[in-house]
Amino acid sequence: MRTKANSGGIFKMHSRNIRGLRGNTLEEMINYTNNLYREKKLALVQKIPTSITPVEFNSKTKIITKAFFEQKSTVDYIGVVQGIPVCFDVKEISKKSLPLQNVHDHQIFFMKAFEEQRGIAFILVYFSSRGEVFYMPFKKLYEYYSISKKGGRKSIPYDEFDKSLIVANKNGFLVHYLEQIKMALEGENA
Repeated sequence: MRTKANSGGIFKMHSRNIRGLRGNTLEEMINYTNNLYREKKLALVQKIPTSITPVEFNSKTKIITKAFFEQKSTVDYIGVVQGIPVCFDVKEISKKSLPLQNVHDHQIFFMKAFEEQRGIAFILVYFSSRGEVFYMPFKKLYEYYSISKKGGRKSIPYDEFDKSLIVANKNGFLVHYLEQIKMALEGENA
């Protein structure tokens, strides 16, 4: 079962290129999709908040103006899909390749440990200039990561992303990644 890129351009239409908001567009679409998955009892997946400690606070506007992260985050999302534990991270890029420096060592170690516990780990990569979201299984990400750590290529070019793993905007799900999880499970059992 192959998926096709969305023809409606929904991903491109919501693109933001403001440095401080990178990742928000895709995360908003994933949060919307996850709410639908929960309502339809297909999955229960939630965004993992990153703990911060406020340093400066504007008492008039009640806005935190300066803060620091308490600890390194693991991945962006974690949950369960029909009894299968899943975790994934989201990367939104405007260039023609995914810099592997955007995937941190602690994230790789967490996803590796997660899969060792029989969960499914992956990343969703949004090429904002193309309006395409790709599913990349952790196993493939780990191959690229390992090569980069041995002095090899430090990024994954667009052309090396598997076009059969483009995540569709389908049936009201803006980022319908459950289809790719199903494909991964079917491939594992084949």
